[in-house]
Amino acid sequence: MTAKVLVLGSGYGGLQTALETHRGVDSDAVVVSLVDRYPFHQLITELHLPAAGAEPIQKVQLPLTKLLAGKTIDYIPGFVNIIHPEDKQVELGDGRNLSYDILVIGLGSETEFFGIPGLKEHSFVLKSVDDAIRIHDHIEGCFHEYNRSRNSSYLTFVIGGAGLTGIELIGELADTLPLLAKKFDIDAGKVRLVSVEAMPSILPGFPENLVQRAKVSLESRKVEFRTGISIVKMDYNTVYLKNGEELQTQTLIWTGGVRGNSVVANSGLAVDSRGRVRVNEYLQAVSDSSVFVVGDSALVINPETGRPYPPTAQLAGQMGMHVGRQISILLRGGKLEAFMPHFSGTLASLGRKDAIGIIGQGKVKVTGRTASWLKTGSRVRWLSDIGGLFVRA
Repeated sequence: MTAKVLVLGSGYGGLQTALETHRGVDSDAVVVSLVDRYPFHQLITELHLPAAGAEPIQKVQLPLTKLLAGKTIDYIPGFVNIIHPEDKQVELGDGRNLSYDILVIGLGSETEFFGIPGLKEHSFVLKSVDDAIRIHDHIEGCFHEYNRSRNSSYLTFVIGGAGLTGIELIGELADTLPLLAKKFDIDAGKVRLVSVEAMPSILPGFPENLVQRAKVSLESRKVEFRTGISIVKMDYNTVYLKNGEELQTQTLIWTGGVRGNSVVANSGLAVDSRGRVRVNEYLQAVSDSSVFVVGDSALVINPETGRPYPPTAQLAGQMGMHVGRQISILLRGGKLEAFMPHFSGTLASLGRKDAIGIIGQGKVKVTGRTASWLKTGSRVRWLSDIGGLFVRA
């Protein structure tokens, strides 16, 4: 009997699941289908580059037709509308219904706005290639508008949230905005770049000395920090802070929080308060063993801390590799293995020529060009893993 394995989402977790299942199971024993609304794999961790204008958009999107060429994996274009675990079916936005024997959910996360008035309506987010294009076009448009109106709010750019995504984005903008100012014949001193973070410090999880190293690097390029201060409201041209400060701006890019995908949260599977599926040690949904969950859609608890692991591409890729292997074991009638993540470290780029990082369990710290080279190396390793090293859009 041929098993139907349906993988939802071609992100780091979903794509790796499909590829590993293909490697581990005879094609006569399984049909692997990969569903995604986009016809390409997005390098989500690199979206800050095209958003800031540092790289062309083609560098962060790899066509699935090329990645899957020669493999018995069917790509199904479509938007996942409803998951019906009780019927083992998935309904797409165009009304098509797909059945499965084993379902893998890798639909990622959605932005969490924490109920802040006006934030969802007036801010930008950076979750997809489309978002990166939208942000880049908007920023260029702000320079055009400033030349037309001389309204300084067009040259004030606010990044909400100073985690990895927010800091990497602000680092690239610190390098590219002065170049845009020169292009539009505007005094670069008129451009403001402000990071707002509700927590007391930026880059949670990094050692304090590396955090300070990052702040010094960014402040030397005129980045302003507001830490320990939350955003309480936003309207079309003002960001209101809890300390009473008002930032006149046409641009707030919000990177301050994520929650589980709403399609997954409404599927009937057991989820936590933020819509993430509760999984067992094998990454199966606790309420349905025919469903595996990878990436940001899964609630995976670190047994040492009792807290969820942070949602990273590194973790998602490892989850995908693990689930692909578990599917192979299941189809052979073997005993499942518990998921045991391993962390090679965390790197944060601070612009074109600077970065910080911790290697392994955090005992080795790197900065500057060394960290930048390692950051590039992590991208190369991922592309090698998925067979995308020489794939171009």
